[in-house]
Amino acid sequence: MSRRPVNTSRRFADGGSIPFVGSLHAKSRPSPLLSIVLVAVGAVLLIGYLYSGSGGSNSDKEALSKLEGGVSCTLEVQKALPILKKAYGDSMRKVLHVGPDTCSVVSKLLKEEDTEAWGVEPYDLDDADGNCKGLVRKGIVRMADIKFPLPYRPKSFSLVIASDSLDYLSPRYLNKTLLELARVSADGFVVFAGYPGQHRAKVAELSKFGRPAKLRSSSWWIRYFVQTNLEENEAATKKFEQAAAKRSYQQACQVFHLKSHH
Repeated sequence: MSRRPVNTSRRFADGGSIPFVGSLHAKSRPSPLLSIVLVAVGAVLLIGYLYSGSGGSNSDKEALSKLEGGVSCTLEVQKALPILKKAYGDSMRKVLHVGPDTCSVVSKLLKEEDTEAWGVEPYDLDDADGNCKGLVRKGIVRMADIKFPLPYRPKSFSLVIASDSLDYLSPRYLNKTLLELARVSADGFVVFAGYPGQHRAKVAELSKFGRPAKLRSSSWWIRYFVQTNLEENEAATKKFEQAAAKRSYQQACQVFHLKSHH
């Protein structure tokens, strides 16, 4: 899995309006150089606004995902947190999230009462904001290649959630990574995977991930789980579906609930 840094999250549509440009008085006849400088300053301010705070608000990130024409399963995890809490109850007390943009998920989890959270970022964090870098300095978020064993002891977490990461693994590495998720979780783990035919929110996949996402059908995943000797967590699946129905929650990604190895 490639570790080359790439800035794919800070992309804006061509032709978007830039603040302050329209406020220039027509009679002032600004020089072309001044106009360029003002446009650049406006763009910087807009980017800073969108990414202020803990990685940007949900609405900002949702808008950005739509702008890039794709689906982010990591954003979907954030939307599904209330549903997951209903399904897992006390098992949400100590959570590990594995996937890109994990700082946004961890930051949201840490705001929940009686919840501890950690994250594993599979890719480079060169473009991380101040909040994310702070989580890395504290050891709450780590960078780790998920093709290899995770840097945690067995059953370190009550629940593990993976998103936007397994879709990029070949079956050769996927087998090992799934078993690692099962190993470090005590009460089960949840996989958020894209539906076949979806576009990913990250547009520069090849340069960041080394390969395009392989979006597999639910039947493919189920067969693979069976081959890997992983069992569905039927109780959690049922509770998740019931909670989703009550909240009229519609999944944008496939969600699989699996048991840990004991």
